[in-house]
Amino acid sequence: MKIERFEDIEAWQLARELTRKVYTLTKKPKFAQDFGLKRQIQEAAGSSMHNIAEGFDSETNPEFIRFLRYARRSCTEVQSELYVASDQQYITDAKFQDVYDHAGRTRAAIRGFINYLISYERDQRKN
Repeated sequence: MKIERFEDIEAWQLARELTRKVYTLTKKPKFAQDFGLKRQIQEAAGSSMHNIAEGFDSETNPEFIRFLRYARRSCTEVQSELYVASDQQYITDAKFQDVYDHAGRTRAAIRGFINYLISYERDQRKN
């Protein structure tokens, strides 16, 4: 499948769903009152999808890869912040696991896309 828009990128689609899940979690009354954590986890989730979109318009694959790495790290940040939410009993264990696992799947898709772009660059240099 040819990628013509950032919306075509599977990792972006997963990051968008991650962001939706995080925003849903942070609407819960106890979570919503923790303005610092709420803002931080929302920004990290949004950063995962926004960096993929921003990197899509990069002039080079190495620059795109740099943005993808930022996106991947944002997924890890979401996972870490979920522990704080869980420790403060803002979310259930089931919600923690659902969003944590989704962040992991998103991170894995980003990593796969990075590996593809690295291989593509390597192949282009050989030819």
